[in-house]
Amino acid sequence: MRAFVITGPGRCGIQDVEPPVAGPGEVVVDVERVGVCGTDIEFYTGEMSYLHDGHAAYPMRIGHEWCGTVSAVGEGVDSGWLGRRTTGDTMLGCGRCRRCLGGLHHVCEDRYELGIRHGRPGALAERVAVPVSSLHALPDGVDATAGALVEPGGNALRAVEAAALSPGDRLLVLGPGAIGLLAARFALARGAEVHVQGLTAQSLDFARCMGAHGAWTADGLPDLPFDAVIDASNAAHLPARALELVEPGKRVVYIGLASAASRIDTRALALKDVTAVGVLSASPALARTIGHYASGAVDPRPLVASTVALESLAGVLAGVRPEGAGPGPKIHVDPRL
Repeated sequence: MRAFVITGPGRCGIQDVEPPVAGPGEVVVDVERVGVCGTDIEFYTGEMSYLHDGHAAYPMRIGHEWCGTVSAVGEGVDSGWLGRRTTGDTMLGCGRCRRCLGGLHHVCEDRYELGIRHGRPGALAERVAVPVSSLHALPDGVDATAGALVEPGGNALRAVEAAALSPGDRLLVLGPGAIGLLAARFALARGAEVHVQGLTAQSLDFARCMGAHGAWTADGLPDLPFDAVIDASNAAHLPARALELVEPGKRVVYIGLASAASRIDTRALALKDVTAVGVLSASPALARTIGHYASGAVDPRPLVASTVALESLAGVLAGVRPEGAGPGPKIHVDPRL
């Protein structure tokens, strides 16, 4: 089958590889749609930290935001999964340790991460094998575009839940990328007043189109009291800025990751009586995200600017915007094209 493989920094392409076989407790999924995210780009550039701490190595088979249809089941798997549309968890814990047994498999020390960690092949291929325990069935109301946005949506939903917003609360989202804009959508669905801070006029215009009450550059941000700040950026200076901007007694949520170490002054955290929450992984919120999409409470699909074939993926990773792409931040791949 065809699969996209990164063989080194800046080196990648489509290879013919052996198709996956469903082992015990596994299924094979025919992939319909896969999202490209910043982690994939960091593997392409060689900047991803896992490459430098032993958690990942080339060659890499990337792709962790996906959906598709189950086409084969392994030993011990209910045959009722055959033909079902599904997405799945990126984080694959060992299932035996204290964290996994306590429902925290996404921070298991020995976890695999699909298309990311410890060599588990990702979904940027015609088919992918995954544990049946990681699957989340997709209802008919969630199409392929939304299905491949469940994983980033789960991250965003967890960030909004951690912000503990009430209707009428004012939220500031730092970073109008896919996670930031999805967080804005979930917060709007909760009745919050949402503001977004970004860098470019195009990204801020799109944030307004997505329903943001205000979209600002750092210099233009008005002096408003913010009941919560979500840092969904990759800027090392913004975690400290988030703490400066949030109202005393309220919450900051950190879901963005910078390539360099970021610092906050814990004296300010304590003296403002602020609660700071870090979020890793969509895992605990995948089912709730699907529910929001299926009900129509949140529509993530406008974030997708273009859907391309595997052959176009190398250019996307190198920063080439597909011809005719819309204004959204997310590019999808359909391996069937």
